[in-house]
Amino acid sequence: MGRSPALSNRAVGVATLARQHLLERAEMPAESMVGHLLGMQAQAPFPPYFGLWSRIVAFRAEELAGLIENARVVRIVLMRGTVHLVTAADAAFLRPLVQPILDADLRTNTQHRQALAGVDAATVAVIGRELFADGPLGHSELGESLARRFPDASPSSLVHAVRNLIPLVQVPPRAVWGKSGHVRLMPLEKWTGVDVETNPSPERMLLRYLAAFGPASVADAQSWSGLTRLGEVMERVRPQLITFTSESGAELFDLPDASRPELDTRMPVRIIAAFDNLLLSHADRSRVITADSRAKLFTRNGVFPPVVLVDGQVAGEVKLTREKARSLITVVPYRRLSKAHQATVAAEARRMSKFAAPAAAEHEVTFAEVV
Repeated sequence: MGRSPALSNRAVGVATLARQHLLERAEMPAESMVGHLLGMQAQAPFPPYFGLWSRIVAFRAEELAGLIENARVVRIVLMRGTVHLVTAADAAFLRPLVQPILDADLRTNTQHRQALAGVDAATVAVIGRELFADGPLGHSELGESLARRFPDASPSSLVHAVRNLIPLVQVPPRAVWGKSGHVRLMPLEKWTGVDVETNPSPERMLLRYLAAFGPASVADAQSWSGLTRLGEVMERVRPQLITFTSESGAELFDLPDASRPELDTRMPVRIIAAFDNLLLSHADRSRVITADSRAKLFTRNGVFPPVVLVDGQVAGEVKLTREKARSLITVVPYRRLSKAHQATVAAEARRMSKFAAPAAAEHEVTFAEVV
C-alpha cells in the first residue's frame, strides 16, 4: 500500500476552518449549527453565543436563548467530561457513548473517590432519579437530599456521582442570554422528552466528528471525545474514508466529499469564543495554533479567553469589558501585527462588541503590547 498524500499544516487548517464555518459565516439556523459542530464546549454559560456569532450570518442571541428555554438544545456533561451545549437529540446520542469517561472518573477523581468509597453507584443512580420527581433541583438541594440517604458520604461528592451516573441537563434560566441563574439540574429525558439511545453508533460519531473537525487522526478524535481505543472504530469506517499524511507523519482520515479548500484561500480575521472546541478537539493543534502561542494561551488550567485568528492562526487574545455606556475590547497580541491586520482585527472586535453590548454608546478597541 502506497503512502497517503501529504497535507501541510496550512492545508489541514484551512480545511478545518471551512468545516467550522470560520472562513465564511453561514446562513444557517442556530440549532443546525450546534448539531453540525457536534456540540460546543460550555462550562461557562455564554461563550456558545459568541461561538455562533462567529459562524452564523446575523446571528441573534435571542435565537439560542429560545432554543435553551424550549429544550431544543441543552447543556450537559459529555465529551472529555465537560459541559457541552448540544441539541437534545445529540445529547441522547452522545451521552451513552461517553459514559465510560464518567464511570472511570468516579474511580479516579481525587476529589471525590474516597468520599464515595463503599457507596453503591447503582443505588445512588436509582435514588438520584427519584429525587427529581417534582422538578429540577439545585446542587445544594440535591446534595442535602442525597446525604439523608447516604449520611456517611459528602453531599458534594454524592452530587458529582449523580451527575456522572445520570444524564442531567442544566435548565433555564442558566445560560439564557440576558438572564442569570444558579445551576439547576433535571434528567435529560424528563426535560426534553427524548430518550437516551440504547445502542448509539460510535462509527456515526466519528464520521460526524470528521465532518466538523477533519481531516483528523485517531489521536485527534480521542482528544476531542476523551475516549480511548477509537482506532478500532476508525478501522471499521476506513472503507468510507480517504487518508492523508500530516507534516508530523500522522495518518489523517477524512470524508471523501468534505471541503478541502486551496492553500491560497483567504482566511479572514475571526474572533473565537472562550473554550471554543476549535482549540480543544485535536491532539495536534498546530493547524490553528503554534506551540509558542499555545504556551501563552493555555496557562489557566484549561480556562482560556476569546482569541483572534489572523491568517488561520491564533494571533492573540481578546478581553471584553462592559460598562453601562461603554464597551471596551483589548486585544493582546502574541506577535507583531501589521497595520492592515490591526485594522481588520479592530473592525471584527467592534462587531463583536456591538453584539455583546448593543446598548453601549461607545465601542472602543485598544491593542496591548505583544506578550
